[in-house]
Amino acid sequence: MEVGLNQLTHRAQARPAKWLGAVILLMTLIFGGTGAYAATPAPTDISSDFSVGGAIKQGSANPVEGAVITVVGEGFEGSATTNARGKWEVAVPAKGTYTVTLDLTSLPEGAKLKADFSNVREVTIDKVNSVVALFPLESVTKPGTDPVEPAPTTNVVLSRIFAGLNYGILLAMAAIGLSLIYGTTGLSNFAHGEMVTIGALSLFTFNKVLGLDLILSALIATAVVTAFGYAQDAVLWRPLRKRRLGITQMMIVSIGLSILIRYFLQLVYGGDTKVLSQGDTWNVFGVLMPALNVITAGIAVLALLGFGWFLTRTRIGKATRAVSDNPSLAASTGIDVEQIIRIVWIVASALTGLSGVFIGLYFQASWDTGFSILLLLFAAVTLGGLGTAFGAAVGALIVGMFVELSTLVIPPDLKFAGALIVLILVLLFRPQGVLGRKQRIG
Repeated sequence: MEVGLNQLTHRAQARPAKWLGAVILLMTLIFGGTGAYAATPAPTDISSDFSVGGAIKQGSANPVEGAVITVVGEGFEGSATTNARGKWEVAVPAKGTYTVTLDLTSLPEGAKLKADFSNVREVTIDKVNSVVALFPLESVTKPGTDPVEPAPTTNVVLSRIFAGLNYGILLAMAAIGLSLIYGTTGLSNFAHGEMVTIGALSLFTFNKVLGLDLILSALIATAVVTAFGYAQDAVLWRPLRKRRLGITQMMIVSIGLSILIRYFLQLVYGGDTKVLSQGDTWNVFGVLMPALNVITAGIAVLALLGFGWFLTRTRIGKATRAVSDNPSLAASTGIDVEQIIRIVWIVASALTGLSGVFIGLYFQASWDTGFSILLLLFAAVTLGGLGTAFGAAVGALIVGMFVELSTLVIPPDLKFAGALIVLILVLLFRPQGVLGRKQRIG
């Protein structure tokens, strides 16, 4: 009898070790496969994926036809001629830096570039498949017509402020989802970025591949991410919580899940960027902005206000805040903690999915869209205060503003690093974050 009891005790003690061993084995397999995926990206059709284009006009109503533009770079040389609407486009073979030259002799008599503008431009195709090279001409007045108003000059600082607000609002939705999950479960979910990616790529699938309406595609994509978040908790995180797996082990599992999903998406969608941008350009207080960006920012603000009302005014929202503050105390008052966690996963996934849709429209969609902003999401959550949803929103706005404004003084490639420097400086003086409490530290 004693021997049998010892054997059962030994098995019970060995079971967590077996699970941990299985997680480590899974991580080894996933990390081991990372290089293979990176070394063999999916083939793409280089004849039509990338392009440089633009429009040449003398004022807003006088397009220039017949102007010749040459594009050189990456071992490629091509040219194009503007059509009746003044538009031109050159297909290029790959991402990279290209030199675009406007043949001044091909312009109509009297047409000339605006002061301080050269007929040679250098453009870089990096995040998106197509870039625009502009050659603004002096406005002209045709005989018998009213003078043509010159095109508005964009205020660079104001443009960066608007871009920072827009970026911060989109980050806020995903950061709130990440903060809610951390606050109620203690999990730092590194797979959260992949939920953003799924939202962006689902929008591409339904809108561009299947040809559905943009609004309908956005709603379906958000629903897909919401369902994925609920299934993720039901299949993976809830069983691990029941087994009382430590927070560190669960974080390691989330890293493995992140890598698995990311490279699966690359396998399915390929390594190229999926273009989602569409629509007109609006003049907002003298700043030219894509109309879609203005609309999505407005919808995002309404979504954040709705979430704030849910969190502060509804019974479930108040219970969510109670669980986030102290799960044990909340359980002792009769709150079903597991049910609240399930609701949190649904709400957080819906916000993250909507964020992924809007970020896909803002930056275009690719297999690593969410991974590229994951560090900014963690920075926003930490900066605002761990486990506080409103703090995550404030932190995201700070990060978004700094990322965009920093490009005025530092190279764009360093803008994400600059945001992390701000995070470090703020935490040196206020370790709990902007809206956090000292009890949350550690």
